[in-house]
Amino acid sequence: MGEVYRARDSRLARDVALKVLPPDFATDPDRRARFEREARAAGQIHHPNILIILDIGTHDALPFIVTELLEGETLRERLRPGPLPQRKAIEVASQIAKGLGAAHERSIVHRDIKPDNIFISRDGHVKILDFGLASVSVQESVPQDATITLKTASVAWSPDNKSIFAAMGEGDADSVFFDGLLR
Repeated sequence: MGEVYRARDSRLARDVALKVLPPDFATDPDRRARFEREARAAGQIHHPNILIILDIGTHDALPFIVTELLEGETLRERLRPGPLPQRKAIEVASQIAKGLGAAHERSIVHRDIKPDNIFISRDGHVKILDFGLASVSVQESVPQDATITLKTASVAWSPDNKSIFAAMGEGDADSVFFDGLLR
């Protein structure tokens, strides 16, 4: 949703990625909220398989996110020539699962896991990107004798990459992402 640029952090003398919400989207409250949610959700997770958020802010009324700079390609780009070898596919899936596990421990569900939101660095390290559709829930302590009622929630993620189980209402987008992620 944002435009990403290579930038220089002059204070720390390092290259970073600068993601800016385009002017057309910056005036849309829903897109702006999604952009801010992306930064806040990912910023709560400290894990090697989650993109590191360094800063957020606005400049000339345009919101921006500063992240670590990644060198490599998305999983979508890596899959263009054909499927990954089995060992590499397992390695990538394992790293994705570890990153999602860290997010779930913080009560954050990504809800948009797809090859475009998985980045593979030149050295093979996997990073999960774009938490713009993430669901963040606050955990409260519940007495042991409490009755818990589950409510149906609306679902938002890229429908083309929804797993068959999620499409049938039998799981969330993260817990069953293996069902077709590497297609």
